[in-house]
Amino acid sequence: MESKEQCLMELLGATARTLTHLTASITSMSFELLRSEDEVTRAAGRRMIDRMATISGGLDEHWRLIGELTGEHFAQEEIETVLEIQLQPPPQSAPVS
Repeated sequence: MESKEQCLMELLGATARTLTHLTASITSMSFELLRSEDEVTRAAGRRMIDRMATISGGLDEHWRLIGELTGEHFAQEEIETVLEIQLQPPPQSAPVS
């Protein structure tokens, strides 16, 4: 296989991986929105989860095609996932006197 073809396949894989991570992150954030007491915010979270499910279906097709090109087939469980990072609360600052 030519070097350019190899580079293009690597680019396709990296792009699909990045989109997969982005979709997972937005979906995670949308589930957090569902915890809100505000109904409008919860509704926005539900709509975004539906949209991300549609996008995820499209990404499954990307991975299938990449598998055909590379000869390596990936199961959904084998695709790298982003670890959730929990933010620590900010440190309490000393009161200003």
